[in-house]
Parts: sequence; C-alpha cells; structure tokens
Amino acid sequence: MMDQQSFHVEFNSFQAELKSYLLRITGSREDAEDFAHDTYIKACNKIDTFKGNSSIKTWVFSIATNLTRDHFRSKKRWSVSCQDNAREDALENPEIMQRLIDVGERSNASKFEIKEHIDFCFTCIAKTLPTHQQLGLILKDVYNFKVHEITQIMDMTEGKVKHAIADARNTLTRIFEKRCALVNKGGACHQCSELNGILNPKQNQQERLLQLNLKKEAEAGQSADRLLELRLELVRGIDPLNAAGTDLHSFFLELMPDYSETPTGV
Repeated sequence: MMDQQSFHVEFNSFQAELKSYLLRITGSREDAEDFAHDTYIKACNKIDTFKGNSSIKTWVFSIATNLTRDHFRSKKRWSVSCQDNAREDALENPEIMQRLIDVGERSNASKFEIKEHIDFCFTCIAKTLPTHQQLGLILKDVYNFKVHEITQIMDMTEGKVKHAIADARNTLTRIFEKRCALVNKGGACHQCSELNGILNPKQNQQERLLQLNLKKEAEAGQSADRLLELRLELVRGIDPLNAAGTDLHSFFLELMPDYSETPTGV
C-alpha cells in the first residue's frame, strides 16, 4: 500500500503532464487547474484503495478523466467552424483586436509561434470529436499511453478503445486536409499566416512556414495520414501550459463562440 508521502512524490513527477492533458481536453486553463486540484484531493483520499493493478500515473489519469465526465455532459462539442467564427468576431470588433495586441505586447508568454498555433488548432479541432474519440486519441497519440492503459483510464474494452482512436484519426485527417492551408493549398484556414502578420509584422512568414516539416512534406506530396502524424509529433513536443505563446492561446480559447453541437457521451 502506498503512503501519502510516496504518493505526493509520484504525483509531482507527472503533475505538469496531467494539467496539460486537462487543458487539451477542456480547452480552459482555469478548468485544467481546478480539475488537477480536485484529482489530487480525490486520489489522496482514495490512496488506500490503490491495488497496484496499474501505474499510479494511469490510476490518477483515470480519476481525472472521470472527474471531467460531468463537465463534458454539460458542454456541447465545439463546431469545426468555431475558429472561423472567433476570427470573424475579432476582425469585426476593434476592442477584441486591441486586446489581442495588448496580450501580445505585455506578456512574457505571448510570443506567437506558428508551430504553437498548430498545436492550439489541434486542441480546437480535437474538441469537435465525440468525447471518447477525443480522449482516446490524446491519451494514445499525445501522451503515449498504451492501449491497455487507456482501457483502464476510460473504462472501455480494448476493441472500443482501438476503434475510437482509429475513427478519431480518420476524422482529423479529413478535417485538416480540407481546412488547413499548411497541408492543402485549398485549405480554408490561414490563421497561422494571418496571426504571424499581425503579431510578428517584421517576420517573413513564408520562411517560418518552410521551416516546418509539416509544410515541407505537404509540398512534397506526402499522404494525409503522414501529415497527421507530423502534426501529432509537433503537438507531442509542446507543453501548452508553458509554451512561448501560452497567454495568447488562453486568449484565443476565450474567444471561441458558444458550442454548437449536441453533447456526446464518453
């Protein structure tokens, strides 16, 4: 049986990863902090029930995921067009644009990086998926949990977990290929370039874009599946809570309009 002190040490070793996971699935820094705190308290209170059938990390992530279930049930899923709507609102509202510029100028964590905006975009698009697909994909492809660990975290069979992850990948591949101008010249979304022009007006955006493997391999004609994997590699390398542009991303998330789809169960 693990004692409280040993648990505290273990929890601290993955606390930052847990918070970033909660940010990615909720889309809110405040919610991520609250759920991380509640998870710690609940895990401390239940530590005597931990039987060692999984790692402490997997056990804690399962508690955190369960705590978010009510959150997901009370919120509608994000629409694929939510970023477009936020962009239109910002362009039509000088106050919002000024707030954006103010965040960019006053914060040490507001440096706009195109690769970080790709990560932000991934968070938004993943939130359009049914919840069980969003969770399965993020746990497997961003946080590197094994399928058998995800079955414990999500309380689902191995077959259902694999199916959810495959469906999520297929859906994201289709959405990104249609929307993202970095992977398809006909893509509807050019926000990476637009925001780079607003926040880094002296920077050559094409040079920055061409430094990305995602852009290079898209122009070389790589498959949509390969381009999704490159995007996931990029996402895995970014901590959304402590990245150079984390304050900008928090601001962008606040701009997302009311969710427009029906809530989907875990």
